[in-house]
Amino acid sequence: MSNLMSGVFPILSTPFDSKDNIVFNDVEAEVEYAIDSGVSGVAIALASEVYKLTDSERNEYLKKVVNCANKRIKVCMNTTAESTKVSIEYSKKAQELGADAVMIAPPSFGGVDSSEVKKYFINVAENIEIPIFMQDVPDAPISPELAVELSQSNKNLAYLKVEVPPTLPRFNKLKNISDGELPVPFGGAGGLFMIEEMRRGSKGTMPVAAIPEIFVKTFNLWEEGKEIEAEKYFHKHIPLIRTLGQGLGIWNWLPKYILKKKGIFSEALAREPSLKPDMDQIYELDRLMEGLED
Repeated sequence: MSNLMSGVFPILSTPFDSKDNIVFNDVEAEVEYAIDSGVSGVAIALASEVYKLTDSERNEYLKKVVNCANKRIKVCMNTTAESTKVSIEYSKKAQELGADAVMIAPPSFGGVDSSEVKKYFINVAENIEIPIFMQDVPDAPISPELAVELSQSNKNLAYLKVEVPPTLPRFNKLKNISDGELPVPFGGAGGLFMIEEMRRGSKGTMPVAAIPEIFVKTFNLWEEGKEIEAEKYFHKHIPLIRTLGQGLGIWNWLPKYILKKKGIFSEALAREPSLKPDMDQIYELDRLMEGLED
C-alpha cells in the first residue's frame, strides 16, 4: 500500500484558440502551474473536454502533458469508451505514451448489465500494466461492493473515484467493506466535499485545475494532523469551489477564465457545444477570486 497514489490530482482544462485548436504552449504553462502548486498528479478527463477531442488530439495532448510532467508528478488519462475494444485501445495507447494511470467509467449508452460492466473492467485491466481509476459517475455508478470485487479480481483496478451523490455514504461503505485495502478511494465532483471525504477515508481528490493551491494546502494541513485548520481554510473557499462545479457545460468555461486571468492561458474558450457564462457570472467569479489573495 505504500506505493499507492494519493494527494491532489487536478483535471486539466484544455486551452483552445479562436480556430478551435489546442494551444500547447498553454498546456505546458498549466502543467507547470499545477506542479508549482504542489500537486501529486494531473489528469486529462471529462472536465478537460476529452470527449470532444479527436483521437489524434487525445494522443498529442497526452504526449505533451507527459513530457511536461517529466516524472515530477503522475499523469492520468481518461480512457472511457462505450466498447471494451475501444477502451482497451485507448488504455494501451495511454500506457505507450507514458501515462502513469488511466481513468475509466462504465459504459452507459442504452444501459449495461452489471455482469457486463465487470467483464469490461477486467478485460481492460488484463490488457495493460498500469493502474486504473474506476470512475463512479451518476450515469454509470459503481457500487462500493462492485468496486471491491473488481479490485480483488485484478490488481490494476486499484482506485475508485467516487462521484455519485451523496458521496459520503459511499465512502463509509467502502471503508467498512474494504478493510483499508483496495480500491483506494479518491474524491471528485469538483472537490466540493473534500474535507468530509477525507474524514471518511479518501486519499485524494480530483478538482478543476484553476485553483490547485487551495486543495493542496487543505490536503497538506489534513495530512499534518491540523484538521480544524484545514477545515477552516477550505470552507473559506467553498463559494468559489461551488461556482466552478456547476456542471460540465459551464464548467468548461469558468476555470479557463481564471487561468487566463492568472496569465496561464492566452484565451478562455470552450469547444462547442458548451454553455457560455453571462457577464453576471463573470462579475461574481471576479468577486470570489478576490479571496484568493487572503
